[in-house]
Amino acid sequence: MNQRIRPLHRLLALAIGSMVFAIFAPTIVQAADPPTLESLADTTTKLQISIDTTWVMLTGFIVFFMQTGFAMLEAGLLRQRGVVNALVENFIDPCITILVWWGVGFGIAFGTSAGGFIGTDTFFLSQLPGADGSYPMGAPGSTAALNTYTLFFFQFAFAATASTITTGSMAGRANFVGDLIYSAIMGAFSYPIIVHWVWNSEGWLAKMGFHDFAGSAVVHTVGGWTAIVGAYLIGPRPGRPAWGTLPPAHNLGLATLGGMILWFGWFGFNPGSTLGTGNTGLIGLVTINTALASGAGALTAIFFQYTRSQKWDLTYCLNGALAGLVGITAGCAFVLPWAAVLIGITGGILIVVGIDLIEAMHIDDPVSAFAVHGINGMMGTIAVGFLGQKELTMNGKAGLLLGGGFDLLGVQILGILAIAVFTFAFAFVMFSGLKAIDKLRVHPKGDEIGIDAY
Repeated sequence: MNQRIRPLHRLLALAIGSMVFAIFAPTIVQAADPPTLESLADTTTKLQISIDTTWVMLTGFIVFFMQTGFAMLEAGLLRQRGVVNALVENFIDPCITILVWWGVGFGIAFGTSAGGFIGTDTFFLSQLPGADGSYPMGAPGSTAALNTYTLFFFQFAFAATASTITTGSMAGRANFVGDLIYSAIMGAFSYPIIVHWVWNSEGWLAKMGFHDFAGSAVVHTVGGWTAIVGAYLIGPRPGRPAWGTLPPAHNLGLATLGGMILWFGWFGFNPGSTLGTGNTGLIGLVTINTALASGAGALTAIFFQYTRSQKWDLTYCLNGALAGLVGITAGCAFVLPWAAVLIGITGGILIVVGIDLIEAMHIDDPVSAFAVHGINGMMGTIAVGFLGQKELTMNGKAGLLLGGGFDLLGVQILGILAIAVFTFAFAFVMFSGLKAIDKLRVHPKGDEIGIDAY
């Protein structure tokens, strides 16, 4: 009997509740303030900031995941006797970078500019949340409509990439303490200074109209030049084969996994650099250009190498894909898809020629870091000056091959020369100092028995 009554009780309660709502709801609605254009605009702005923050954080997580890709790529391409050392260096680099980026690097990069060359504040994320619970927005040198902490994290993920590039070129024989020191110096000084020049709104190259959307120059050229200087000063790995013949990879399965992770990571690297979702067409263009350049680079490299060796070489295919990705990073927002394919093809050729060049110079670069990141970082930056579309560039100037004259090309060449010269000089002093205090290369015993066993 009670079981039959309970449904009636529920229906009665529902009916009474509906009557109360019908009686009092109009009064509640009338008591609320009617929406105004100002309130709607404020709500829209807050919603856009919320969406943009979610987008930038998500892509930042993907960029950070690229550290896994670098670790797997290096572990696969190296000899087995140095794999553990490479893994610990790849893991420890972002640990160091986050601390020095928090303390010094972010302020130098995005703080108030001193003459367009270096930031002077915002160290240790010194902005405090407001008394009303609001969080600080942006940074003195950034116009992005993001809170400071979101901007900091996204840019940190980029900073960690630069030092990881260097780790690969010196793998298998670098002193671990030396790795800790140079990673800290890069994250605190050499990398953020270049960021300030290019991505700080008051940076001297930014004011000249230098175009580097996501870091062909800022991240990859800096990482590549630092890498080659380190590889030259540290010397070759013991027992490597004759120059002109790359040492065989330890595990191509790991290398392929690393290459695929890096390709995936670039879909955070480049599209995330929009720093917002307001222009969905731009996000689509950047994504498509990124994929096209990588595919073109991989195919070009593997076919080019086949004409030379009559073998389908997986290592060259992987590096060709990365070369295309590095090359398109500067111009992914400023060129059309056909130009992205052309940049990828150029990258695929340059990676093969670049590896030959480094071997001919008797510099041991185990993962071809300079050929991938240095050479193609410079190529991609300059390519904007040739192929930039006036409807897409920040100053409305077209590249030389599209009728824009030498204006854009001249700025691109000047910028990449300044970045390369500064980075080379800084890296030479830094690594020479480490060599002088015997912290650049592992102890000779480590060379003899293998760095992992030492």
